[in-house]
Amino acid sequence: MNILNPVLNADSYKLSHHLQYPPGTAGISAYIETRGQSQMPDIVFFGLQMFLKQHLSRAVTQADIEEAEPLARLHGMPFNRAGWQRIVDHFGGYLPVRIEALPEGSVVRRGVPMVQVVSTDPQSAWVTAYIETALLRAIWYPSSIATSTRRIKLALRPFLERTSDTPDETLATRLFDFGARGTASLEQAGLGGAAHLLHFTSTDTLTGVLYAREYYGAEMAGFSIPASEHTTMTAWGQANEGDAFAHMVETFGDGSYSVVSDSYDIANAVSEIWGKALHDKVVAAGGSLIVRPDSGDPIDTPVQVLAQLAYAFGTTLNGKGYKVLNDRVRVLQGDGITLSDINMILGRMEAMGFSADNMIFGMGASLLQKVNRDTYSFTMKANARLDDSGKWHDIFKRPANMHEKASKSGRQAVVAENNELVAIRLEDLGQRDNWLMPAWENGRLLNEWSFDEVRRRARA
Repeated sequence: MNILNPVLNADSYKLSHHLQYPPGTAGISAYIETRGQSQMPDIVFFGLQMFLKQHLSRAVTQADIEEAEPLARLHGMPFNRAGWQRIVDHFGGYLPVRIEALPEGSVVRRGVPMVQVVSTDPQSAWVTAYIETALLRAIWYPSSIATSTRRIKLALRPFLERTSDTPDETLATRLFDFGARGTASLEQAGLGGAAHLLHFTSTDTLTGVLYAREYYGAEMAGFSIPASEHTTMTAWGQANEGDAFAHMVETFGDGSYSVVSDSYDIANAVSEIWGKALHDKVVAAGGSLIVRPDSGDPIDTPVQVLAQLAYAFGTTLNGKGYKVLNDRVRVLQGDGITLSDINMILGRMEAMGFSADNMIFGMGASLLQKVNRDTYSFTMKANARLDDSGKWHDIFKRPANMHEKASKSGRQAVVAENNELVAIRLEDLGQRDNWLMPAWENGRLLNEWSFDEVRRRARA
């Protein structure tokens, strides 16, 4: 059994849809957008290229058909044997569809189409909607992570601009991705991890680095540092916690290194072990110790640790008049952090006269797992039907009692107006540039983006 059989990569009810279109249907067009309204561009489009290279580039085979047909019938559904056989015989197994898309990394308002799909074979109009399940899933998740991560970056920026001498240089390093173990699958870690790297360069989700490398050609999109976990610290025993910390300094002390310090008593660890017993050793090593409290109140604890380190190691005033810890120490808060917590921690630090430079954040499941398709209301809807005479007819949805679920009618284009992207009907395009660019057609990748290009666009 091939779990990745592309014929079966759909919702069950899609198996019957080839029998449901009006007679004479020669093509179907559909688009992907986020429903709703936004005052300014806030949705980051990302992930299509990963799907095209990883999934859509895999040709349907005769073996896939032979496997899918009995399974579909056993499942209680009809099977489009003739349709899939035509795809194998006439198109080499590649789906006869053309996909247009915005440049990846584009930031758009809600309601602007990011992708438009149309079937290219008059006998295979059903294909457009058949791939909805796989295509929408491939776009909503990485786009949602890229959007949420961008919101965190936008929240961090004003604190750094007010309190740091190097806000632009520092911003991209302020949020670590700790989410790999909190995801539901390896693929999710890769998709979400790569999306995080559009805005930040700090990550422990190695799979995200691999996805950025494999699908966007990034030699190295993210970086990490040596760090301890409770296993490596508690293995020394409570009586030897100081030795465990000293070993970290001796092994990694000439660079940046993170040490989880709450295995027994975070206050004692900071004030007595780091602040006194190992103070001179940390300073002499020449690197940067990043103390990580991993329990306690997620807002109070990191600020208390910061204050203890300031007392033990001292501070200097930067050009904006805010206190910066001795370069040999910093704080990383990565336990149970939310966007609200980040705002409260940095707000409290600023009120105490500390620069945001002193604090690094890490997020796990709340970064890569706590989203769903409705977080930003991603949807894919048909917008036009081609008849066998070559004429397009509008398709649209207008529920009488749910106006927010109304869909666009007619084939779409996206144009730039007043430095923003807006949706128009394709026939109204005229001489303007259509930002929905050819991305894929009948098994061929037509436009490939590098990770650097996507990252620059997302950060603009």
